[in-house]
Amino acid sequence: MKRTRTLCAALALTAAAALTACSMPGGSGSTAESGAPDSSAPDSSAPDSSTAEAPAESDPGETISSEDGYGEGRLGDTMQTYFFDYTVNSAYTCTEFAGTTPAEGSMFLVADVTVRNTDNRSIEMYDTDFQAQWGSDGEEDFRVPITYDTENQMDLPTLTDEQLPSTYTLAVDEERTGLLVYEVPAGFQDFSISYQEMFSDDSYGDTFFVFFTAEPQEGTDSGAPAAV
Repeated sequence: MKRTRTLCAALALTAAAALTACSMPGGSGSTAESGAPDSSAPDSSAPDSSTAEAPAESDPGETISSEDGYGEGRLGDTMQTYFFDYTVNSAYTCTEFAGTTPAEGSMFLVADVTVRNTDNRSIEMYDTDFQAQWGSDGEEDFRVPITYDTENQMDLPTLTDEQLPSTYTLAVDEERTGLLVYEVPAGFQDFSISYQEMFSDDSYGDTFFVFFTAEPQEGTDSGAPAAV
């Protein structure tokens, strides 16, 4: 079965994030104890996004497949979806990326992601496959990468050669690593990056989440400008 762009699954993914924000790694959605801290609001003790800190980095992780339609991992875990495997290797936040600054009250979330085609044919990949959430449960509390214009539904150019483009093709067994950059509200440090399987007949498959804490990056500028 062929796949298609997953943008229209945004609200469903946001709702799933709110329900599973306290789930255990690799589990099937069971919630943690009721005494766990509330992650639905910015952490007032979190460092300012311009403070020098090392980015969150992953250790060699587990291989996560879905259970009852849901799979959950952490940094370094390999998420096994119908068409491809993906791993969020590391993540950080910053107030400037490749000479670009976010809107007032926002910051950039930069995630290093590896994707490998496990299908038996070449597949087209989309940046909107991977949505970022930050723990709150509002209908608009998610973002797709800055390489896609959701209002006009069009691809946008990358700011650096390290970014994954809005649309690209992976050959059979091809692996590609690059950056996904999101503009998110300032003040948060706990995030998830999600993917929901969507097929060409408009049916949906399994949903996957990777949860992590992203620390502010040293300095304010990240990424080298893309080659002209």
